[in-house]
Amino acid sequence: MGAVIAAVLVATGDDSDDKKEPVESSKDTTPEPTPSLSVPSQIPTELPTGLPSDVPSLPTGIPSLPTDFPSDLNSLVPSSPAGDQVPYYLLKTGDCFNVDSSKPGQAAKRSCNGPHDAEVVEFAELKGTYTTDQALKKAAAALCEGPLQRKARNQPSGTVRGTLVQYPDATGYKVGIDNVACSLAGDSGPGKRKLTKPLS
Repeated sequence: MGAVIAAVLVATGDDSDDKKEPVESSKDTTPEPTPSLSVPSQIPTELPTGLPSDVPSLPTGIPSLPTDFPSDLNSLVPSSPAGDQVPYYLLKTGDCFNVDSSKPGQAAKRSCNGPHDAEVVEFAELKGTYTTDQALKKAAAALCEGPLQRKARNQPSGTVRGTLVQYPDATGYKVGIDNVACSLAGDSGPGKRKLTKPLS
């Protein structure tokens, strides 16, 4: 198709009687090519029927793969390490546990309906850059302060006498352990006065 170009003059406010007509440019009359479709007149009627004879055969004697893989990764990791000790960051909010000062960072899970040192109130997550254990301790204590105070206010008088904040050391933090366990305790040290039921 040819292109048509038209020019239109706009009135400029001249009140003269000279009327000017729009000027039209010439049209290009060269025809545009049109595509043509063609369909083959014959469709092949013979299709190959045999496979090539030089296809190699599969080797024999290959050992088969084991079929007894576990269906989930949790079955590859024991639910708790030796005994009932777990790293503190594997505890959950509401878990009750005992602590052993000779095993820092570990917690021995216990029933909340029996004697236990502490109960996890909340988990917090450290964010930021910390290069020393002291900086991590300060940041972890700040994260736990509010939640522990709120929970302690709701306990019967004399029930809770201490707090326990568990956090990673600088090496653990560098490898990605950033959880802080905020817990209320029956006393300010392990093995002293115990909690005997779940916190309210």
